[in-house]
Amino acid sequence: MPKKKTSPSFEDTLAELEQLVSRLERGDISLEESLQSFERGVNLTRSCQKALQEAEQKVQILIDKNGSQALESFADE
Repeated sequence: MPKKKTSPSFEDTLAELEQLVSRLERGDISLEESLQSFERGVNLTRSCQKALQEAEQKVQILIDKNGSQALESFADE
């Protein structure tokens, strides 16, 4: 039975995205490599956004289950 592909963690995806951005900012790669890196970056960004949306949904479900919808600020006021 074949193993399921496990997707990289949010942190791994974000780290790869940061590396791509650094590489693009240096400007020492060809136009073709830049376009490929940009395309990969767009895909990584979408993956990060999806992971964040899923996490937000899970938090909302937990809040709804507990019946407490009063959210508090983390900032010290």
